[in-house]
Amino acid sequence: MSRHFYFIFTLLYTTVRLSYKIIFPALLLIFLAIACKEEKKEVPVVKPRVFPGYHILLDEIVRSPNGVFRGINLNTSARDIKKLETIAPAEDSEGHVYYEFKADSLTDYSIDYTFYKDSLEEISVQINTNDLELSSYLFCDLKDYYANKLPNPTEDKGYVVYNCFEGQRKPFVVSLSDNSSPTKGIINMVIYKDK
Repeated sequence: MSRHFYFIFTLLYTTVRLSYKIIFPALLLIFLAIACKEEKKEVPVVKPRVFPGYHILLDEIVRSPNGVFRGINLNTSARDIKKLETIAPAEDSEGHVYYEFKADSLTDYSIDYTFYKDSLEEISVQINTNDLELSSYLFCDLKDYYANKLPNPTEDKGYVVYNCFEGQRKPFVVSLSDNSSPTKGIINMVIYKDK
């Protein structure tokens, strides 16, 4: 009986020993493969620039080369504007829809749409920034953008005015002004029907 016991014991011992020699390295390799496996990083999708050659904030603020501003034309309804904007308005009443946006840590802007009988009459934009250099840069870029879009701008005392008389459409005016203080950049833009 002891021979059989010895034989069985030796067989089990050899099997366990071989198992450790095979299983342990295999488990170690699997563990290392899992531990060293590099996580797949999602590559951010880079949206094409809307206004290449201008400051990146024009892509957010002006948003589209179509229309007079953000793809919107005067005479648009309040309902259509609410569909185009990406957030809910801060204020919404008859004849008036007001939005507030935060562009980055230093810059915010607001847009006030004014309507008459549910037809857009005026767009008033105010851009505020704590970076005076950025404010100057944005003002120059807005001037250049509208100078390329609309003919014959006139400039007087910090105001730039663009008059549009395109075809059969009713004329409109774009007025830009830099109202910055020594500590804060403030740019105002008003787009309205020329009566």
